[in-house]
Amino acid sequence: MIADPFEQGNARGWRVIDASRLDRDLTLEADVAIVGTGAGGGTAAEILAQQGLRVLMLEEGPLRTSRDFHMLEREAYPQLYQDSAARRTKDKGIIIFQGRTVGGSTTVNWTASFRTPPATLAYWRSRYGLNDYDEHALDPWFARMERRLSIAPWRVQPNENNAVLARGAAATGIATGVVPRNVKACRNLGYCGMGCPVNAKQSMLVTTIPAALERGATLVTRVRAQRLIASNDDVVGLKCRALDAGGLSAGPYAVHVRAHTFVAAGGAIGSPALLLRSGVPNPSGLLGKRTFLHPTLISAARMPENVDAFAGAPQSIYSDHYLQGPFDGPVGFKLEVPPVHPVLMATMVPGFGPVDAALTAAMPHTQVIIALLRDGFHAESQGGTVNLDGDGMPVLDYPMTPYLWEGARRSYDAMAEIQFAAGARTVFPLHESAQPYRSLPEARAGIAALPMDVLRARVASAHVMGGCGMSASPQDGVVDESGRHHQLQNLYVFDGSVFPTSLGTNPQLSIYAIAARNASRLADALKTPAARRSLEEHRL
Repeated sequence: MIADPFEQGNARGWRVIDASRLDRDLTLEADVAIVGTGAGGGTAAEILAQQGLRVLMLEEGPLRTSRDFHMLEREAYPQLYQDSAARRTKDKGIIIFQGRTVGGSTTVNWTASFRTPPATLAYWRSRYGLNDYDEHALDPWFARMERRLSIAPWRVQPNENNAVLARGAAATGIATGVVPRNVKACRNLGYCGMGCPVNAKQSMLVTTIPAALERGATLVTRVRAQRLIASNDDVVGLKCRALDAGGLSAGPYAVHVRAHTFVAAGGAIGSPALLLRSGVPNPSGLLGKRTFLHPTLISAARMPENVDAFAGAPQSIYSDHYLQGPFDGPVGFKLEVPPVHPVLMATMVPGFGPVDAALTAAMPHTQVIIALLRDGFHAESQGGTVNLDGDGMPVLDYPMTPYLWEGARRSYDAMAEIQFAAGARTVFPLHESAQPYRSLPEARAGIAALPMDVLRARVASAHVMGGCGMSASPQDGVVDESGRHHQLQNLYVFDGSVFPTSLGTNPQLSIYAIAARNASRLADALKTPAARRSLEEHRL
């Protein structure tokens, strides 16, 4: 029997409130109120609660734990993801996978945990004046979170889906590496994207959030942060709305929050949206802009042997071979593999009827590689913009420029070469105008002729970054290098929205480390005599 930390903690008196069950308006007070419980919010909550601060965590999604994780897509996507795993960009051209549950995307991601690439940090220093963001300065924070979340290279034999990437890359002279994963006593099930049923994944759900609750923090679920209330240079309150039992529509009751300090940690779509709804100062004009996705292209191969890409650790092999070029050259991309589950596959496979049926029937023999484009470093790669619809909900407008489409075409070619080198019988780039190609020359000719347009090429992303970018100068971003808003003294942003560019790698460890650094700095700042007096006055 797998121990559920929330079952045990609730029996000890943890403060957990399901706002959908409220029967009246609610007012809450805290030293620090955190909107979002993902990688940034969960990390910050533990660190701040450990310092004796009254911490309030606000989560729009529900509380689901290992008892609710049955490795079933039909349950997991509606319960644990934004828009039931169907969130898309404004033009519907890119599908965005984001968590919407306690623990955020850390509860549903595939566990890959990489440090921020040194070249990315160097660019941030030179372009945005983030002089403290170098390998030496960040190493203790990366090491701290790697220890806290059991992050280490996966030492188990890779499943066949990952092994194909390793074999094909070796045959073409391309270097690969082993993916570091945040797991402990992992059973190698392969259903990480549906919530870990054995609590092996060291997500915020089973690590930092329980630790914060044990220290007296309060967690409110199914509550939507609507608007920060600012006065002069400070945020003085936060208006929220309790959601209904389905967790989607606003219910009749309001939740009012008073706090000394506010932290936005709702992710790189949610945090810019909250600040936009709140009308916070935005003299740089960059709030919601330069939002990045790592647009991801997909190539499927039919192998002679069973691959069973639904079983085993989803991601354990990667290649950064195509990230070695200069930032001002063609767009680089990282190669990884995804798991292949029926519903996930059906949402991405082009075509209808016999074509779709044939691909689905071949699923046990299907191997898939993905290419994650590194956006944000080139004049023709400015990312997207978070806007608000008529209901105040976020919509991401994300144009795929010719520069990115050229990278997409090159990535199709690279993935096909690797798959054929590993013995693929056919390779099928997931594109409406493509077909299963039977040789590398045929694939290259076909790929060269593909029209690279929105909705023709299947593009997805599970990595959302930017929109509240860090900068030394208020003219170049939204927050400073500590995550504090440039104009509002007690508003912080601790999530991936602070990245000035994409990373070129999976973002969760970067969010952990930077949030740990900045939350620790905030905790130290709140220990000063003046801050303590201010906290006491606020509590009174």
